[in-house]
Amino acid sequence: MLNAKLKNYLLLHLIVFIWGFTAILGALISLDAIPLVWFRMSLAAVFIGIYVAFRRIKLRVTKKLFITLVIAGGIIALHWITFFMAIKVSNVSVTLATISTGAFFTAFLEPIFYKRKMVWYEIMFGLIVIAGLYIIFNVGADYKLGIILALVSALLSSIFSLINGKLVHKLDSTVIGLYEITAGVLLITGYLFITKQFTFEYFQLSTSDWMYMLLLSSICTAFAIVASVKVMKLISPYTVMLTINLEPIYGIFLAYLIFGDAEKMSPGFYVGGAVILATVLANGIMKNTLKRKTAIKQDK
Repeated sequence: MLNAKLKNYLLLHLIVFIWGFTAILGALISLDAIPLVWFRMSLAAVFIGIYVAFRRIKLRVTKKLFITLVIAGGIIALHWITFFMAIKVSNVSVTLATISTGAFFTAFLEPIFYKRKMVWYEIMFGLIVIAGLYIIFNVGADYKLGIILALVSALLSSIFSLINGKLVHKLDSTVIGLYEITAGVLLITGYLFITKQFTFEYFQLSTSDWMYMLLLSSICTAFAIVASVKVMKLISPYTVMLTINLEPIYGIFLAYLIFGDAEKMSPGFYVGGAVILATVLANGIMKNTLKRKTAIKQDK
């Protein structure tokens, strides 16, 4: 029998694998980015809403928190829209390699959000990540728009995670997810109404698109959100962060298996991607080491 910690560690890897598979589904679904995200968030809101009702979780929040949740919902909607746009104009490999820079956007924005000084190694690692991106840009000239969109998506993801970093101490994570996803749906719906794109034809999806969309919204969104909350209760944030960095590796590997030569890139691309991923991992290891040293000094 597996112990609870091992079960949750395996569950964490499953969640990260699912997140890597999200990009694959984005490429398989024939819809453009905005309707794709609208369907994803709408269905996910329904699934999470059912879970909240089943667990009888209270949804009352203050006006201030409600405004923050709506802003965060708009940010995550834009993050997913730019993410899927990047996949549509480039490919899964380019998008996932570039979006892994989110950890460094967080490193540079975190001092602003939490009012602390930036440390030397974050600046150094940031410069190395820029070098990795430069290599990818040079070898992926045909994918420059996709790289730019993925960078915007990574920045939005970073801002979203920093906002949630504060919200999670005040509200149940499932409540946060429901409010944010619902807010994102309503904001996109408002945009579609204003631009007169919300018509009957909007709901005419092919059978395969409906199947992929249900998988994307249920397993890759609703389940992943609820399961990730459970995992974080028993596994350290450091382990979670390092494991999440495997998402691009899982996704790129899956993309090559499913799409074949369409995902095959030049050796330079993989060098640039490896530089970014290795730097992200090094950043996590450095932070964990310094935290342990600080804890030991405080104990003394």
